[in-house]
Parts: sequence; structure tokens; C-alpha cells
Amino acid sequence: MKKLKILYTIPNFDTAGSGKVVYDLVKGLDKTRFEPEILVKHTRGDFFKEVEKLGVPIHVFNYETDYYPLWSFPLRLWKVVRFFKGLDVDIIHSWHWSSDFSEPLAARLAGIKFIYTKKAMGWGNKAWVWRSKLSHHVIAINKAMMTEFFGNSSHIKATYLPLGLDTEVYKPRPYNQVIADQYDFQKTDFIVISVVNMVEVKGIEILIEAVIQSQIPNIKLLLVGNDQTDYVFRLRAQYKMHFNIIFTGKQTKVQNFLSVADVFVIPTKNEGKREGMPMAPLEAMAMGIPVIGSRIAGIEDILEGFDDWLFEASYVEDLKNLLEKAYQLPKDDLLKIGMQMRKKVEIKYSYSTFINSREQIYESLS
Repeated sequence: MKKLKILYTIPNFDTAGSGKVVYDLVKGLDKTRFEPEILVKHTRGDFFKEVEKLGVPIHVFNYETDYYPLWSFPLRLWKVVRFFKGLDVDIIHSWHWSSDFSEPLAARLAGIKFIYTKKAMGWGNKAWVWRSKLSHHVIAINKAMMTEFFGNSSHIKATYLPLGLDTEVYKPRPYNQVIADQYDFQKTDFIVISVVNMVEVKGIEILIEAVIQSQIPNIKLLLVGNDQTDYVFRLRAQYKMHFNIIFTGKQTKVQNFLSVADVFVIPTKNEGKREGMPMAPLEAMAMGIPVIGSRIAGIEDILEGFDDWLFEASYVEDLKNLLEKAYQLPKDDLLKIGMQMRKKVEIKYSYSTFINSREQIYESLS
């Protein structure tokens, strides 16, 4: 039987999140039935080196085109169509974050089936509707997307399929003493961690304020992620006198940092480019670390069944109370909650389910 050739398009592997998910998907596909290839716009970023090790063909090409000026749009689009035709693939699976519809239009004109994964809760322009209608299938990664975006359209075929992760890679680890020594942590410290893309909608200031206002005497906050942004520069200046607030910068071996944490917090605001399905809290849960999250789409799915650990987005007082609740729990009880969360990841967000569900979509289009 002929293998299905799947082309995964993603702007780059410069940031984590989606890049790691695409990496896992390509790695896990049944190579007796599928031939994966990757298309990026550039090859920058440390993680790209890991992607190259997968040993699959990687192409570099700007696969979308501006709509304006309209008079030259057909010519520019045709360059993408010709490129797609030259790859001779059966299905394009796009992981682009944007509402661009030139990519699915080019795929249609090239005679290639097109799928995209809806990654975030943005739906602010008609281009999203066109992108969806031009797609042969849309994969929604949280439940809210199905009701808010796709529930009322008979012209869009969408399916709710959450992401997944390898629980053998993300599993409970021994306390990393090297990290503890690097930041002068003591075993009696209460370590709160957030691994996050440091942009304003992520609500880092909400978490910092909750930590500062808490009645936890030995609390430390580890903020893991790119700290070279104007937003972080402002936060650093504002909270420079609080030595228990630690910005680590971007890290590749995140598991080492997670291993020293007592709780993980994802404080995303309910505004702007909201979460689709954040992977960092899922990784923490898989490692047996209790997660506290804001009550918004995506995070609600992950913490379904653990509603006591959700707080109203942007409410510092609510988050502070949950931090104090976690601190006051006996250590064994907190560990037990973390292992219950890991069990949920193993059941609902397993790596095999993630891979198999995508493979079924591909074969349904062949």
C-alpha cells in the first residue's frame, strides 16, 4: 500500500510549544503508513537542531503570501502553488498560528488536501472563516473552539482532538540539586514555577503579585522563558527589590527546573490571544506537579476534575488564596494531588492517542 505523504508547515521552531508538538507528531507517526516532511520559513532556533535529528526532509520556503496589492496576488500565490505541486505530497497539515488563507487556497489549487490545527482562541476577522472553509478538516484543541467557532457552520468540518505528550519523557524526577544550588533553594522553601512565553496576555504580573501578597514566608517564584522582552524588562524594574522573584531566561532542559517545584501556575488573562491548549502545565502535571490555572478555555479542559485549582483570570486575591492552600497542605497530600493529575494526563492526553487520532484523520482524507 502506498504511504501517505504528509507535509507539516510551521513558521519556525524558534519557540517551544507548537514546535515540540509537531516534533512529537512527526516522530510518532507510523512510518510504514506515512511519510512526513516539514516546511518552515527559517531555520533559526536551538530546537531546530533537534528537529533535524528526526531525519525527515525539511524544506525552507515562505509558503504564504500577502493579499495586497490585489493585482499581483494571483502571481504571488501561483509561486506557492507551484512549490506545493513540486513536493508531491498528499496532505498538508498546517501549524501556522495566523488566519492566513493563502496557504489553504494554494493547497487547493495544487490539488492537495489541507488540514490546520487551531492553536489559539483568536477569531477576530473573516480570514479565519475563509481559512476554515478552504480546509478539508480543522482540528480544534479545546472544547470552547467547537462551540465558539465551528458549531454553527455546516461548511466547516472540525473535530475536537486535544494534544498529547510522552509521559515517559515527562515523568516524576528526583529533586535536581544542581538547580537548587544555582538559585540557593532550601528544601524548606516553597517553590512556585511558571514556564511561559513572556508576553502580557500570560499575566505574569498577576502571579508575581499573588506571590508577594501571600502569607508564605519561604516562597520563591521561578519564571522560565525568554526574558529579553520589553514586558519582562518592565517587570524586572518594577519588582527588582523582591529577590524571591527569579527570571531564569529561556531553558532547554525544563524538566530539571520543574523537578524542584512544589506547584506550577499558569496565570493567563481572559483577553487578547487566549490559550488554545497550553503544553507547559500539561508537562508539569505529567511530572506529578500540581497545577494552578486561570479559569479560561483550554486551561479549564486540562484541569477538568480539578476545579478547586482554578482561579478567576486576573484576580490576584483568588490566586493568592490557592497558593496558600497548596502551601498549607501536608506535603504528602500535595504530592498525591500531583500524581492524580499525572494519571489524568496518562489517560486523556496520552502520546499514543494523540498520534493515532491524527493518523485516522489523514487516512479519512486519502
